[in-house]
Amino acid sequence: QKMPPSLPATINIREPRWDQSTFQGRAKHFFMVTDPRNLLLSGATLEEARRVVEDYRAGRIPPGLTEDQLWKAKYIYDSAFHPDTGEKMLLVGRMSAQVPMNMTITGCMLTFYRTTPAVLFWQWVNQSFNAVVNYTNRSGDAPITPSQLGAAYVSATTGAVVTALGLKSLTKHLPAIIGRYVPFAAVAAANCINIPLMRQRELKLGIPVTDENGNRLGESTAAAQKAIFQVVVSRIGMAAPAMAIPPVIMNALEKRAFLKRYPYLNAPLQVGLVGFCLVFATPLCCALFPQKSSMLVSRLEPEVQARIREKDPQLETVYFNKGL
Repeated sequence: QKMPPSLPATINIREPRWDQSTFQGRAKHFFMVTDPRNLLLSGATLEEARRVVEDYRAGRIPPGLTEDQLWKAKYIYDSAFHPDTGEKMLLVGRMSAQVPMNMTITGCMLTFYRTTPAVLFWQWVNQSFNAVVNYTNRSGDAPITPSQLGAAYVSATTGAVVTALGLKSLTKHLPAIIGRYVPFAAVAAANCINIPLMRQRELKLGIPVTDENGNRLGESTAAAQKAIFQVVVSRIGMAAPAMAIPPVIMNALEKRAFLKRYPYLNAPLQVGLVGFCLVFATPLCCALFPQKSSMLVSRLEPEVQARIREKDPQLETVYFNKGL
């Protein structure tokens, strides 16, 4: 029996497996990245994946490794280790934890929206989870100080709670279905506060911009603004189906005898519906914009343009990692 031919050393596993210039390619990529089953992998499996990836990058290819195995290892590695620092990420902050965590929190926000303490508690839980996710998936090697982290966390939580309570008092005299949308408005408002604050260092100092081969050309705050705007849009998009569709279904179900007879099924049903929406919404909304976002040099701030034109007068487009 002859050995299977060994893999060529030319597969670029720094990039996703599928073409990222198409929505379909990005969606396939993010379905892999957000797969909740990755959370169940043991430490040994993660270390094994890391070894395969690091060996392959160093040009050491274990005999018999297939391309599918290599890609599988890459996606396991990416699911648990930070792309820029290589550190193992907090379990709760990983992209694969998004669906189960958001499903539980969103389901509870939508179920317990009637009393003020419940609104306060679940908005606080949600923002604490968001802070962990934003910290875990921060872009680049930019360290964020504990005081900045604290400020962003407090502001976003306050923003979410104020929005939720303010809207809750406004909806008292409106149809019941409208009250169910208060949590979504609060989450959207909080995302608009939380993400820019969490990444304020990028807004002040800029994020690294590169040419298409990944050579660093400098830092740009204009690129940071675009990156953060795209992340806010996709985060709100991610929450939208899960917070917009279940209320309509639950509103209809609550009028039926079945839920009146078994009221304790309310929360599990809500969580299940939200989970179903999130399994699709999370990867599809992550895929709205390419991870490696691009921008015309002419759109950058003048001093960065000048520096890039000195190095490479022909260059028209720069690239940057938008974060998640």
